[in-house]
Amino acid sequence: MASSHSSSPVPQSNSSDAFFKKEMDATKRFRPVQSLPDVCPKEPTGNVGDPNNLCDSPSLVVDQHRWTIYHSKVNLPAALNDPRLAKRESDFFTKTWGVDFVDTEVTPSFYLPQITKEHFALYQQEITPREKVHERCKNICTPKDTFDRTLLHTYGTSKPSFSHLKIFMKPDFALEDSLTFNAVLPWSHFSTAGGKGNRDAASSKLLQEKLSHYLDIVEVNIAHQISLRSEAFFHAMTSQHELQDYLRKTSQAVKLLREKISKIDKVMCEGSLRVLRLSLTRNNCIKAYNKLKLMATVHQTQPTVQLLLSTSEFVGALDLIATTQEVLQQELQGIHSFRHLGSQLCELEKLIDKMMIAEFSTYARNDLNRPLEDDCQILEEERLVSLVFGLLKQRKLNFYEIYGDEMIITAKNIIKQCVVNTVSQIEEIDTEVVVKLADQMRMMNFPQWFDLLKNIFSKFTIFLKRIKATLNTIRSVVFLVLDKNQKTRDLEDTLQKNSAKDSTVDTEVAYLTHEGMFISDAFSEGDLPPVAADTTSQRNTSPNSEPCSSDSVSEPECTTDSSSSKEQTSSSVTPGGVEMMIGDDMKLTDLELVRLANNIQELLHNASDICHDRSVKFLMARAKDGFLEKLNSNEFVALSRLMEGFILDTEQICGRKSMSLRGALQSQANRFVNRFHEERKTKLSLLLDNERWKQAEVPAEFQDLVDSVSDGRISLPEKKPAATEERKPTEFLIVEGQKYATVGTVLLLIRIILEYCQCVDNIPSITTDMLTRLSDLLKYFNSRSCQLVLGAGALQVVGLKTITTKNLALSSRCLQLIVHYIPIIRAHFEARLQPKQFSMLRHFDHITKDYHDHIAEISAKLVAIMDSLFDKLLSKYEVKAPVPSACFRNICKQMAKMHEAIYDLLPEEQTQMLFLRINASYKLHLKRQLAHLNVVNDGGPLNGLVTSDVAFYTGNLQALKGLNNLDLNMAEIWEQKR
Repeated sequence: MASSHSSSPVPQSNSSDAFFKKEMDATKRFRPVQSLPDVCPKEPTGNVGDPNNLCDSPSLVVDQHRWTIYHSKVNLPAALNDPRLAKRESDFFTKTWGVDFVDTEVTPSFYLPQITKEHFALYQQEITPREKVHERCKNICTPKDTFDRTLLHTYGTSKPSFSHLKIFMKPDFALEDSLTFNAVLPWSHFSTAGGKGNRDAASSKLLQEKLSHYLDIVEVNIAHQISLRSEAFFHAMTSQHELQDYLRKTSQAVKLLREKISKIDKVMCEGSLRVLRLSLTRNNCIKAYNKLKLMATVHQTQPTVQLLLSTSEFVGALDLIATTQEVLQQELQGIHSFRHLGSQLCELEKLIDKMMIAEFSTYARNDLNRPLEDDCQILEEERLVSLVFGLLKQRKLNFYEIYGDEMIITAKNIIKQCVVNTVSQIEEIDTEVVVKLADQMRMMNFPQWFDLLKNIFSKFTIFLKRIKATLNTIRSVVFLVLDKNQKTRDLEDTLQKNSAKDSTVDTEVAYLTHEGMFISDAFSEGDLPPVAADTTSQRNTSPNSEPCSSDSVSEPECTTDSSSSKEQTSSSVTPGGVEMMIGDDMKLTDLELVRLANNIQELLHNASDICHDRSVKFLMARAKDGFLEKLNSNEFVALSRLMEGFILDTEQICGRKSMSLRGALQSQANRFVNRFHEERKTKLSLLLDNERWKQAEVPAEFQDLVDSVSDGRISLPEKKPAATEERKPTEFLIVEGQKYATVGTVLLLIRIILEYCQCVDNIPSITTDMLTRLSDLLKYFNSRSCQLVLGAGALQVVGLKTITTKNLALSSRCLQLIVHYIPIIRAHFEARLQPKQFSMLRHFDHITKDYHDHIAEISAKLVAIMDSLFDKLLSKYEVKAPVPSACFRNICKQMAKMHEAIYDLLPEEQTQMLFLRINASYKLHLKRQLAHLNVVNDGGPLNGLVTSDVAFYTGNLQALKGLNNLDLNMAEIWEQKR
């Protein structure tokens, strides 16, 4: 069918020159058809100079430089526009006929009517039904001349159109699909127009012609494409023949080369390669032999581990297991007979872990439960170090907790055993009647209980020293491993630097062409360079066996030690002199080791806390019935010193303060201070209530007590034997050369004050409490003595008839004695207070001021007594004979009594000051009386009488002891003349 149609020549589509050119001659209209670029270009043959040998086909390299319309620098619209126009109009007529052509408005014609939609209304009504019928028929079938117009259009164009063939070119084209089938063969045209045979036949004929036309289009295009590529096809066939000639010649050359190589192989290489193969086989046999020896060694691992465990060599057993597992994973990997050995070794390693923990627990129990003697030697130091190394190797870093638990149990047992031993030696305690151990302990008196506590403290001290020695050994092992890790890192850094320097050496590796093997594998290890030999020996030798050379086949077998794991470790000496093996595989970081060392040191601190806690419980068990509160000062001081000594010993051993026992001591000390102060205050209150304020004799022991304070130390002197106490009491208390007349209450008060100071020396922790209590005691004495003497409370309390001047002077002198000791007491407490506690010393300043005020009030009271006497006597004074008058005689008599009462009690300076004040009061009253009597210093008789009386008063007053040098200045009794 395709031959009946003639196809016109088709212009080349890829030539852009065919457009925008004038019509050319028919013979020159189309270019000759050129072939496509050759897929397999021709290779040059023998005719090199022939230019026709190569195909004259288009080349992409050449065509890319050809000029096309796309190289134009000005686009087509810009070329068509007239640049001379000032305005760019888009009107076609303006651009074509010039700017003079302008649009003008067309005037509508007067002869044409105005047409509107109403003129077409009748036509639309008539044509609308016909249009609907036409549209319905148009949808049912296509017009008859559709195919003719399509064929006419197709053959009438110069280029075939494939728009109607798109459905056949789809990749999913399939006639089985109903939609595709209906689109290709529209049978609906025949089914809907039933009864019209002629029309159906015409439609079928048109459909057949349509499909035939599609086939002609395809065949024409296929022929056209073949004609375009014919030259390239024939050129490819020619190239194929030339290629076959080249291949034949190449095959002959290869055959000739192989024959020559075969001859060379037989003459020069076959013998040498045979030697290399035999050498390689020999080395393989040696490796197999060494592998079998290694398997034999590994086979003996379990018996060797059991032998090491029987001697408690945990580190050696673990090293052997680790080495064996490494060998199994590297050298003996895939050996069927050892497939279960790895899991067995893992189970054995877990068993060793449990054994080491049990062994360490047993060791801790035996070490802590030894008899507590003075020696603090470490129990089985080698065993301890071995256990610690094993536990560190297995990363059992919490093993110290086992030791801590044993410490708690042992501390309880120490106290229990001490109590049992002490109770068994006391006959007064019947253990059958009193069953409980705490009740038995409460039946002890203080000396027995004190000895028991001293025994407990000594046992605890030895216990802590023993713990410290053991823990120091453990910490030394930890630091030893830490130091080993540091040295290992330094060594690795050094080796890494050296290897970096040696890495510049290049090694040339030659390959065997036969069987793809390395030539270096064919040589024996003895023939290799040292570096290669070392590398090969390390690769072919297990970590726990000696490297065997290639000559070991004919020599005796290389033996391996059953405990060969120790060969990898380095010898180190522990602080106890025990040599242990530190393995290289302890994968513990420095942080873990340092944390473990700190935990071990903390365990030592916990041991101190445990001993203190148990001691506190022991004290509280004894203090339930108020036993400690009933102790006297000497007993409590002894107890306090014992506890302070134990606290200091534990701090020195463990290096940390434990506050539990110190807190218990402070609590008991506070109770003791309260009781101590209440007892002394009550005692002082009773003494003051019974004091008659008369001068008391001073026993020799009180004088010795005062003398000891004068030497610069405040302490109660020791009681001397009764035979030496033959000195008689004295009338006055001598303090630094001064006489003090005191009452018995003040003597006892001084002793009480010194007891406070002595208690502070014995128990430094109660210094502040004692200072407060002593201040309260001194204030109480001052206020109570003031109430009794100045306030005349002694009249009702003691039953005195009156408060005499002697009572007042004696009270003042007692207060002066206490004031004398306040600075000494202040210095004593200041030396024992912390700098931040110095503010408490202000209590002594307040007390000193109160005492001075009290003394001044007593002096004022004495002056007031004489002042009232002067007022009473001088108010009745009359200037008349005889001289001296009765008034002045009574005044001199009362002054003599006053002097007699106070002179022996008060110091001379205070007496003089007191009489000066009395004399001033006397002069004031006399001056007032003379002014009342109008007696003036005029030299008259009255003046003479007064002068005689005053001279009598002055003579008697200066005749008193200690007042002879007193300046009375009696001229002040006369009023000055104006």
